[in-house]
Amino acid sequence: MPLNVPGLLVPFQLLFNPRIILPNLVVKDIRHLDFHALKEAGYRGAVFDKDNCLTLPHKDELVDGLQDAWNECRETFGEGNVLIVSNSAGSKSDTGGIQAESVRRSLQAPVLFHPTPKPGYSCIKAIKRYFASLRAPVRPEQLIIVGDRVFTDVVLANRLRNLERGGSGFLHLCLRSGLERGGAITKENDTSENTVEYGPLAIWTTGVWQREATVMRWCEKKLVDLVQRRVPSDEMVLGSRRFLKEVPQPIRTRSWKFWRS
Repeated sequence: MPLNVPGLLVPFQLLFNPRIILPNLVVKDIRHLDFHALKEAGYRGAVFDKDNCLTLPHKDELVDGLQDAWNECRETFGEGNVLIVSNSAGSKSDTGGIQAESVRRSLQAPVLFHPTPKPGYSCIKAIKRYFASLRAPVRPEQLIIVGDRVFTDVVLANRLRNLERGGSGFLHLCLRSGLERGGAITKENDTSENTVEYGPLAIWTTGVWQREATVMRWCEKKLVDLVQRRVPSDEMVLGSRRFLKEVPQPIRTRSWKFWRS
């Protein structure tokens, strides 16, 4: 896979806005999400990572055991409102879009084509364009963004939120977000009926289907823990129990003691 320059630059943004890596909700896998509750709260669209979130790395088929949750998600939001955004399928390295087409057929969901890997701003703008082009457009704050990587998926959601607050320059976003009360996870002031809390919602899945980038994942986990400890308790909102549901029989995933909380 080509070098992810936007992802490598995230640590520099942390110097100005450490909250950029904080998720709103942490779950083991997508089966723990209550998509109906999310829809009732005002969320109307979903962006999903592929590798180690829905599929094994570099595979196109859904992980065994996720089918019911995946069907529920697509039925709740509508098939056109669930988008796959991957740094493999649909990326610059996916010559001819062959993998993107295979993933689209396997997961029965559109795959975004984007030349810049997540969490690059060009990728973020491509996501906005896709949802704005739907027959019933979906606004960025009405999205949930689900993925297993902090420096790509969680940062993408928080950058998208900051873009919606005004300003597009990297330094402007860093300074603006870093100085705001609550940073990337405060409530919007807009009280219109279409506004939802904490949107777009950054959802971090911690279950891993296959060992990959172990050292980087450990670093991401430690950084999230560090920032969470530094954020005052009255400003820290990691999610709501109303968006979660119990899973009777957990799927077997790989985990290691050194990145368990």
